[in-house]
Amino acid sequence: MKKSIFSFALLLFGIISVSAQKEFQGFAVYESKTSTADMSKRMEGNKNITPEMKKMIEQRMKGMSEKTFFLNFDRSASIYKEEEKLDAPGQSVGGGRMMSSMMGGGGTYYKNVKDKTYSVDKEFMGKEFLVKDALPQLEWKMEGETKVVGGYTCYKATALKPIDGSDLRSLRPRGDQDKKDESKDQSTNLLDSFEMPKEVVVTAWYTPEIPVNQGPESYWGLPGLILEVSDGKTIILCSKVVMNTKEKADIKAPKAGKEVTQKEYDEIVADKMKEMQEMGGGRGGRFGR
Repeated sequence: MKKSIFSFALLLFGIISVSAQKEFQGFAVYESKTSTADMSKRMEGNKNITPEMKKMIEQRMKGMSEKTFFLNFDRSASIYKEEEKLDAPGQSVGGGRMMSSMMGGGGTYYKNVKDKTYSVDKEFMGKEFLVKDALPQLEWKMEGETKVVGGYTCYKATALKPIDGSDLRSLRPRGDQDKKDESKDQSTNLLDSFEMPKEVVVTAWYTPEIPVNQGPESYWGLPGLILEVSDGKTIILCSKVVMNTKEKADIKAPKAGKEVTQKEYDEIVADKMKEMQEMGGGRGGRFGR
C-alpha cells in the first residue's frame, strides 16, 4: 500500500513539474543594431560607386542592420524571431530574405538549453535550409560589474565567440587596408577589403532576477536572462520583458528546409559568394544592387 502511494506521489510530482515548466513563460523584445561605418568608409573613393549608389547602399544597409526581434522562452527552450516587415520598394522578396538571413535575421531560431541543441530555418539563393547543430558553449568570465537594463539589475560577463562564416555582420576591415597607396585603382571587389575573423570578444549583461538560461540569438549559458550583448559591431538590447503572459507561445523547433550542420551551411554560403565574386557580382559597380 505504501509503495503504491509513493509511486502515485512520484507520478503526481512529475506531472506538476512538467505543468509548471509549461506555465512558466516569458516574452522579450530586442533591438539589434549593426554598425555599417566600416562599409561606408571603404566605399569612399571607390571610382565605381557614384554618390547616388553610395546613398542607396547605405539606406539598404541601414534597413538590414537595424532590426527588432521577439524572444519567447520557458525554462528549457526558446524561439527568437525577427519582426516581419514589408520588403523595401524595388527589393525582391527572395533577395530580401537572403540578405536578412546573412545580417542575422530571417527564420526562427530555436534553442533547447536542456538538450544543448539549436535549429534555425534559413533561405539562401532561393533554397530553404534547416541548420541543426549543438549549441555553442562559451566559456563565460564573470566580470563583477553591474548596471540596470530595463529596470533589472544586470551582471557583466565576457567570452570569446567563434564566428559563423555565413554571418556578414562579423566582417571586419583588413588591418593593412589603410596603409595601401590611396592612389591605387579601387575598382577591385569591395569585399576584398574585409575579412572574417575566427572569433570575437562578446560582452553580455544578464539578470538573475529572471532565472532562465536563455538570451537572444545563439547566446545562453548564464545564470539569468541575457538582456544585452555586444560583439563590438552588433549590439542587441532588450527593450521589454513580460513574464507569464496569459497567451502561451508554442515553443517548437522549425522543421522546413534541407537539414545541414552549421559548418555545411557556412561552406555553401562561402562557395556561392566566391562564385558570385568571380562572375563580377561583388565588384564595386554592382555591389548592393
